[in-house]
Amino acid sequence: MEQSIVTIKGQVVIPAKLRRKYGIKNGTLVHFYDKGGEIRMVPLTHELIDANIGFLGTKGRLRRALIKEKKREREL
Repeated sequence: MEQSIVTIKGQVVIPAKLRRKYGIKNGTLVHFYDKGGEIRMVPLTHELIDANIGFLGTKGRLRRALIKEKKREREL
């Protein structure tokens, strides 16, 4: 089990082993979910988006919108 310490600002370091495994790089957008007493973090990587294409029946429109939004956030 990997662990990290929370800073005074609420920041944590994601261990390198997990960053490599899940493709988390500088600028990767992550979502946090409160699920039954646990905090879950899900990185929004191209692999995750590609794996879920068709899930909502949007024919790729949602994927294109997410990629556009991610690109815009990186420019900020």
